[in-house]
Amino acid sequence: MKQVNWAMLAALASALLLLAALFFQYALGMAPCQLCIWQRWPHLVAMVLGAVIWLVPTPVLAVLGAAAAATSGGIGVYHTGVERGWFEGPTACSGSIDFANLSAAELLDRVMAAPVVRCDEVPWEMLGLSMASLNAVLSFVLAGMWLMALRQRR
Repeated sequence: MKQVNWAMLAALASALLLLAALFFQYALGMAPCQLCIWQRWPHLVAMVLGAVIWLVPTPVLAVLGAAAAATSGGIGVYHTGVERGWFEGPTACSGSIDFANLSAAELLDRVMAAPVVRCDEVPWEMLGLSMASLNAVLSFVLAGMWLMALRQRR
């Protein structure tokens, strides 16, 4: 019987979560908020770690994969708390505008045209869970899969 490659499975699952997020963003027109973007980065790290661990199977990469997945899960828990009013959300804007080269009128036009995506609103949910909540649950499952990979590497 062939043994499950937990690291590759976890990395593939992170890739599927990222693809789902991009589908919601580009196919369904649901622009991500700042916290949504933050939740994506650890999945990208986990995908890279999955590729590296395939080439260089070392236990430390499995630990890093678990940490990446858990980080996305932690951000997802925080985002869920912001959505439910348990925590205050970030106040910083995630845009990058070169203020030095814009006139006041151009700056106002850019600000007025920019879409507002709030972190404290739930644009879509399934089974009573927001996308942030689902990401948190699935990310913690992925962290467990990375720990299975660690156990496999020992």
